[in-house]
Amino acid sequence: MSPTTIPDAPSAATPPAAPPLDAAQLAEAFALFSRASEELSTAYNALQGQVAQLTERLTVLMGALPAGVVVVDRGGVVVQVNRAAESLLGAGLAGQRWPAIARVLEATGTPGEVTLEHAEGQRRLSVSETALESGEERILLLHDVTETHRMRLAAERNERLAAMGEMVAGLAHQLRTPLAAALLYTGNLRQPELGPVERAKVADRAIERLRYLERLIRDMLLFARGDSLGRQHFGVCDLVAELTHTLEPLARARQIEFDSTCDCGDLTLYGDRKALGGALTNLLENAIQATEAGGRVTCEAHREQLAAGDGVCFVVRDSGRGIPAELQERLFEPFFTTRAEGTGLGLAIARGVARGHGGDIALLSTPGQGSTFTLNLPLWRGEAPVGTAADSGVSAS
Repeated sequence: MSPTTIPDAPSAATPPAAPPLDAAQLAEAFALFSRASEELSTAYNALQGQVAQLTERLTVLMGALPAGVVVVDRGGVVVQVNRAAESLLGAGLAGQRWPAIARVLEATGTPGEVTLEHAEGQRRLSVSETALESGEERILLLHDVTETHRMRLAAERNERLAAMGEMVAGLAHQLRTPLAAALLYTGNLRQPELGPVERAKVADRAIERLRYLERLIRDMLLFARGDSLGRQHFGVCDLVAELTHTLEPLARARQIEFDSTCDCGDLTLYGDRKALGGALTNLLENAIQATEAGGRVTCEAHREQLAAGDGVCFVVRDSGRGIPAELQERLFEPFFTTRAEGTGLGLAIARGVARGHGGDIALLSTPGQGSTFTLNLPLWRGEAPVGTAADSGVSAS
């Protein structure tokens, strides 16, 4: 008996063949595709029109902006500028590297502001920077604040002159008293009966009064002039060492322990070294005057994170009698003093110098437990203040 042949069963994996499209269905599908293509083309053309319109508006806006606009890519190359930026920095900026352009901008004592030598004279610019969300480009805004800066300086000077005017009566008394004493002592020198020893004592007292007058007039001039003049780079620890060399003998003469520390290494500041040294000297002299024999005065300097960025803090601490709360608010007022021999301008000048360098002075004191004055200053890197465009990621290292 021969084996029975079983026909092959259809494969379950093979899908059934789709019925062929007839001509009408093909025509309908082609018509749908054509309509979709036309709609996409219309939408694309509309988007192109909107982009062109937005581009035109942006171009007009950049041209009308009074502030300079510089667009810099990730590599630090300028890709776009407006007319205001070209009027400040020159034409043909596109394609150049921003770090090379930014070399003409010099840092000032105010964070975020730089100076630029211009054909119309030195200009003062406020520089701000914003990165795009993509991270591919950064936009730098350059605001010409020359006139604003001049008005600010004039207003500050007027405030100082107004403060001096309010204190004219008290100042006249301060000048008249030592002057009268000096005249009295020098008048006594004419008495023939004075011996050499008495004559020398009277002369010393007259010279002492005249020196006090000289110091008072010097402080008045410093207060009226306001901000300091020349600026330079100098080491923080070098300044602390100089202060120690100057003040340690004075403290030793009053039998007061004087210590100074600086953990800033080779860190540098940019400012008027003489003015800052004078401000810190005022703080240290006041601390020594407020401390009794056997007490202690310290001067410390360290790097610290401030609200405006990296900074340096100078801390002057004493173990003296402290300052009552009701007097602390008035200590920085011009001509206010708690010392008979004080001019009342030292702390006012010190705060003016600190603020002129972008910093400030703070006081913490408890009666009977001493006082702590903290002078903080922003830290400069190179020729540009921390946080400005010249020190941003678009700059060359």
